[in-house]
Amino acid sequence: MAMVTPKLEAEAKSFLDANPDIQSFHLIWTDLCGVQRGKVLRRDELVPAWRDGRFFPISAMVLDVTGQDVVETGMVWDDGDRDLLLWPVPGTLVRIPWAAEPSAQYIAHMHELDGKPHHCDPRNVLSTVVDRYKELGMTPVAAVELEFYLMDREAALSGKPQPPKNLLNGARPKHLQAYYMQDLDDFAPFFRDLYTFADAQGLPAKTLISEYAPGQMEIVLRHRADVLKAGDEAIMLKRLIKATAERHGLAASFMAKPYAQYSGCGMHIHVSVADTAGANLFAADNPADNPLLLNAIGGLKASMAEGMLIWAPNANSYRRFRRNSYAPVAANWGVNNRTVSIRIPAGNPETCHIEHRPAGADANPYFVLAAVLAGIHHGITDKLDPGAAIVGNGYEKRSKRIPSNWFEAIDALWRAPILKEYFGEKLIDIFCTLKEIEADRFHAEPPPQDFEWYLRTV
Repeated sequence: MAMVTPKLEAEAKSFLDANPDIQSFHLIWTDLCGVQRGKVLRRDELVPAWRDGRFFPISAMVLDVTGQDVVETGMVWDDGDRDLLLWPVPGTLVRIPWAAEPSAQYIAHMHELDGKPHHCDPRNVLSTVVDRYKELGMTPVAAVELEFYLMDREAALSGKPQPPKNLLNGARPKHLQAYYMQDLDDFAPFFRDLYTFADAQGLPAKTLISEYAPGQMEIVLRHRADVLKAGDEAIMLKRLIKATAERHGLAASFMAKPYAQYSGCGMHIHVSVADTAGANLFAADNPADNPLLLNAIGGLKASMAEGMLIWAPNANSYRRFRRNSYAPVAANWGVNNRTVSIRIPAGNPETCHIEHRPAGADANPYFVLAAVLAGIHHGITDKLDPGAAIVGNGYEKRSKRIPSNWFEAIDALWRAPILKEYFGEKLIDIFCTLKEIEADRFHAEPPPQDFEWYLRTV
């Protein structure tokens, strides 16, 4: 085995010494669809798993969102469903504070048996993109902002979601009430546990907002100069939110658009680039006066359409993109403007940064971060001009359109001239094949609305 892991083994042993009560360890790996998969190990298995890795079948790399093999990728039977190795990510071994039995978890990423990072692992893809910035003497800095819905658990599990009864007096929210403090008070027991659990796992969960729909919430993570850590924390926070909701008899959903009548859930990426001293290279009194920032925006605009399958990987994802919905519908940019896809938020000049708004909360955080950083890197190295900023209502301005449906997005990524160079042609081909087969399976099933609309009318 090519990897040398004395530090990993020492980290595992140190954790065991500090936590003698823990018997159960959850190994968490994130697949191409953003689904968390893995194994549960017993105490005596932890050190060997951190020293030698843990075997996992290659077919797990190409499961669709329902967990079904996509043999058309050539990574199931063509490979004999051979084993790969899941290696632990240092610093991610933490207690699971919501578990009934004393338990812990850690994040892993996929490697070949010789220790080489596997090209299809989403975290490894992000790592290769981050490494491209070293050539420029720059460090990307990013934060993930997640929106989600709290739902009535029984209604959600029956496929007919509705807002939950609040945890104080049982009243059910019915109105949009954006930024409504009463919603935060009504679900205070949930949020109290959420922040307690986040602190226990070292997650920098910060500002909490009640969003523009009943039961819709948003939590912001702190900016990280270690973008891989920012991705890990997004994965951990989603798991934590879902578990905390279950603890309170609720369901938490990161679906992009669970309600037709309410706003969708986004995953906004806040990103800047620092120099070797840590200074923000996007800093500006007027964003239009910073050439590097403009080049970065130009790259994001150029890669916007081909990245749509990254931002919106599922059938439900495309229900979110509607005019006047706070979700973008075109490749455009603006300053302090929420009608565009690339927003420069208001703030102090030294904190000037990009808010990338297209991705849904259902997207894979590693892939989203990788695609955003790839677009920025492309724009900087090719010195791309983003054109004029949108002023006013971006929904009413003519801008380069982005794919509006699943099949169009698959085709756009398959043809991608930019992201293919950063993600690798093989990974793009496998991901597009997986999503094409998944889309075909999804649309082969007649939904209830088919019968409501067509059974007697056609």
